[in-house]
Amino acid sequence: MLDTETRTRTDQLVRDLSDAILAGEFSAGDRLDEHSLADRFGVSRTPVREALRQLATSGLVDVRPRRGAVVASLTADRLAELFGAMAELEATCSRLSAISMSPVERRGLEAHHEAMAPLVAANDPEGFAAANLTFHTMIYAGAHNAPLAELAAGLRQRLLPYRRAQFHTPGRLPRSHAEHGAVVEAIAAADAAKAHAAMLRHVSLVEDSFERLAAMTARKREAG
Repeated sequence: MLDTETRTRTDQLVRDLSDAILAGEFSAGDRLDEHSLADRFGVSRTPVREALRQLATSGLVDVRPRRGAVVASLTADRLAELFGAMAELEATCSRLSAISMSPVERRGLEAHHEAMAPLVAANDPEGFAAANLTFHTMIYAGAHNAPLAELAAGLRQRLLPYRRAQFHTPGRLPRSHAEHGAVVEAIAAADAAKAHAAMLRHVSLVEDSFERLAAMTARKREAG
């Protein structure tokens, strides 16, 4: 079991490595050597090993017998399937939250949404990404359906690097916050159909933003 310090280092390493992979610093098929990564990021091999294991669950890394960890090649079709499944799960959680959330939970969601506005104003993608994770987790919990929340959280973990990366797309933070606002408004009004539609639209736009970011990264790599 990892101690608190190692978990903190691992969490940061997961973010740093996923950002580096999505930014094109590593190419599909590149070997991710534990010793080299430990030297590069100034950590021991333990958090590196755990970070690679976590990145394997997101599809960014493949762990192969006798070859170790390599950067995975995730097709656009496969990513679209994952985002499609995520959109349906989150939309269902939003619909159920509109029906099932208590008044206290609804006010908590509204307050959290309002507290994210300064992060938008400060153009803080990392802070917004962390608050965004809490926002969606509150909606999973508000559905009051444990199996559904577990499925949504598991799939979200797989897509987390991609969802974090899209916050670096120019103008994405205010758009994301506005999309959240539509979801919050519908849940607060107990409008299940509107909450479902608003979340479905939100996740589809998350995918669009990531695709734009990936295209920008590819152009930079070709130009470099």
